[in-house]
Amino acid sequence: MEFVKDLWGYLKLRKKFWLMPLITILLLIGAMIVFSGGSAIAPFIYTIF
Repeated sequence: MEFVKDLWGYLKLRKKFWLMPLITILLLIGAMIVFSGGSAIAPFIYTIF
């Protein structure tokens, strides 16, 4: 949780709020790949990419 606080502090200090959508999308794609690796929806995920 400290990493999130540090990241938020950096974004706030440097006024780099435009990075938040990019970070969010990367996290969502990563979570989708991790959670669908062994599931039945894996073939559908791989056709997207």
